[in-house]
Amino acid sequence: MVTINVAMLLVVIVIWRLRRRTEARSRFDEKLTVVIVLALGVLIAPTPGGEGIVNVLGQVASGVTQAGR
Repeated sequence: MVTINVAMLLVVIVIWRLRRRTEARSRFDEKLTVVIVLALGVLIAPTPGGEGIVNVLGQVASGVTQAGR
């Protein structure tokens, strides 16, 4: 039996949609892309990979804040 990881499917869809030219997108198309990316974020957030991404982004934000002082 083959299983499909929904998060990986959404990653492929997001990459495919973002490769299109910006001028060719309608407002509906842009809104749909945002909804898909948000759904991907919700699926990735509770995973160890998602927690690692949050930690890295937190460190980057902390470094930028300290560099600005």
